[in-house]
Amino acid sequence: MREPLIFEKSREDRRGYSLPECDVGRKGVEKLIPGNYLRQGRLGLPQVSEPDVVRHFVRLSQQNIGIDTNFYPLGSCTMKYNPKVNEDIAQLPGFTRIHPYQPEVSVQGTLQLLHQMEILLCELSGMDRVSLQPAAGAHGELTSLMMIKAYYENKKEERDTILIPDSAHGTNAASSNFCGFRIIEIKSNESGVIDLDDLKDKMSQKVAALMLTIPNTLGLFEPGILQIARIVHNKEGFLYLDGANLNALLGIVRPSDLGIDIMHFNLHKTFSTPHGGGGPGSGPVGVKRTLAAYLPVPTVEKNSKGYYLDYNRARSIGKVRSFYGNIGVIIRAYCYLRSLGKEGLKKISYNAVLNANYLMQRLKNYFYLPYDQPCMHEFVLSGKDGEMKEVRTLDIAKRLLDFGFHPPTIYFPLIVKEALMIEPTETECKETLDAFASAMIEIRKEIEENPSAVKEAPHNLSIGRLDEVKASRQLKLRW
Repeated sequence: MREPLIFEKSREDRRGYSLPECDVGRKGVEKLIPGNYLRQGRLGLPQVSEPDVVRHFVRLSQQNIGIDTNFYPLGSCTMKYNPKVNEDIAQLPGFTRIHPYQPEVSVQGTLQLLHQMEILLCELSGMDRVSLQPAAGAHGELTSLMMIKAYYENKKEERDTILIPDSAHGTNAASSNFCGFRIIEIKSNESGVIDLDDLKDKMSQKVAALMLTIPNTLGLFEPGILQIARIVHNKEGFLYLDGANLNALLGIVRPSDLGIDIMHFNLHKTFSTPHGGGGPGSGPVGVKRTLAAYLPVPTVEKNSKGYYLDYNRARSIGKVRSFYGNIGVIIRAYCYLRSLGKEGLKKISYNAVLNANYLMQRLKNYFYLPYDQPCMHEFVLSGKDGEMKEVRTLDIAKRLLDFGFHPPTIYFPLIVKEALMIEPTETECKETLDAFASAMIEIRKEIEENPSAVKEAPHNLSIGRLDEVKASRQLKLRW
């Protein structure tokens, strides 16, 4: 059913509830509030009853695809199911009713949790210190680059370049540019990983860092990672890890053992906070000892009297977030880590890799697989095929909605034309994976027999195919 706009449901003088008339009077209000801040006309809000409001928004919510209702194989986003027990713990009054400006002695429990969370992330990654302040992955990237920049400025060494692989997330380049660095792209070889010769040619004393994603956005591990680390370190640069794909490595390998000097974690992806819709997020940054002095303030420390916030850090880059970070997200991640333990985390990665390889094997005979080799937590198919009857990746994504599945990431990474980037995560069972594979195979059959069914999709939703160019260029946000 088509759900009308709430403005279309509006009827004159219909109310959900009423408030008493203001007893101050216009002149009294103007004494308290300057006239230029006072509304002159009506608000223009829809006039509807309370049941109409509730039913309208509940019906809209039921038309959404979310991780609690549908399979969500959004590549490079790790859209895993989030255990509800973590939500319950994060909503305990002892966490939700405190204020960031309370005296430290009155928030010892939360400070202890933050201190222990840093220890857990250090143990998991091999880093020496971690800041929990950054609010998301890209914010963690920016924080890391600010620390690297401060390090070289303190050494009076001019380094103005960041190396970024051609398969990297776009935020790597954006964060580098925002921080004032020049960007040089490193090419991938025919196997989809970093071209070591190209890296050797472009690595110089002007390079501050190489930003690396492991596994990369093709879902492939970098077999030359130790050589990559040597190439960067021989020129005294830093090796940075974009932690977006950490779900494939948990408990199996520590980034520090690969030569990583600095990295960010995505607590809102890898560690079980609901993900998407613009937040909430958390992107802690871990560093080796060389960069520890530059961490944002405050850090959480412990002495004989208890836990405290340390602002006395001479080389710190300062605060990067109001207060101390997105604490609710950190609490959820802490519960997730403590409940799973080391062996549980290892099983996450084993199952994520198993699920991705299972789906890849099921689909590679139906869709073009540009890198036909074992993957890690995700893989990339392509809609670029001579037998696709002019059906594009976007059409396949729209048709999947009719089968009740959220589409994979499309058109990324950019080095694969018409890319379909699929990440099943570890939380999906075989029956769900088989249902998704069957839907994809059915769509492939439709492309052969009735391509218009795919090109005109979706058919079964409340809204059909939109003119996406018009929606982007002529977006109507107001009634």
